[in-house]
Amino acid sequence: MTLDLARDLPAALTDRAAAWQLITDLAAFWNAPLRPGDGCTDAELDAAEARLGLRLPAALREAHRLLGNRPDLTGNHDTLLPPAELYVDQGCLVHRVENQGCAYWGVPLAALGQDDPPTVVRPDAADPETTPWTARLSTELLAVVLTEPLLDQDAYTDAGDVDPADLTDWTELPRLHEPGVDSRFFARPDALMLVQDGSWAAVRAVGEEALDELCEGLPVSWLNH
Repeated sequence: MTLDLARDLPAALTDRAAAWQLITDLAAFWNAPLRPGDGCTDAELDAAEARLGLRLPAALREAHRLLGNRPDLTGNHDTLLPPAELYVDQGCLVHRVENQGCAYWGVPLAALGQDDPPTVVRPDAADPETTPWTARLSTELLAVVLTEPLLDQDAYTDAGDVDPADLTDWTELPRLHEPGVDSRFFARPDALMLVQDGSWAAVRAVGEEALDELCEGLPVSWLNH
């Protein structure tokens, strides 16, 4: 399957139906298509609402119905919480946690009435201070599916420190995150790369040959090449 993220991503950042379609396309691109049963049930989501005493945003319900049971797409490093583990903390509905529990992502309770509310990150779970993360919850969930498959150690992945100036045959994609969040995505027909904090990169290719070729073509001390 071919994937044109530069073409399709802009629409997905403003229309959550387009975001869900792009998530579906990404899963197929990695040869891991979404199938019936990959999502949570309405009963599970209703039970979460009853337990929490609040209504989940439409975007969160839709995302869980689409891929709530696909940790290969949502939980290789950080974890998209299943409905039974959603919780409220410091004025936020927490939907995602860092792999060591040191940080989390959530929706401010004041924004829960929106179908597709903004998200925030708490970089230090012990500190109530939050930082804007994405303008829309659907954008955060799309960012999850762009990121987590790149960290699947059983796939054609690698990581290292990259100089973005060397990515001359890659296309930089539109930013998903709010200003101040240093996460950039780069694409080419056979691979996707995330660059964070200026240089740390995670990359995934469609196959072993493509991964070898792109790693050999960049002056990077890769973890596995």
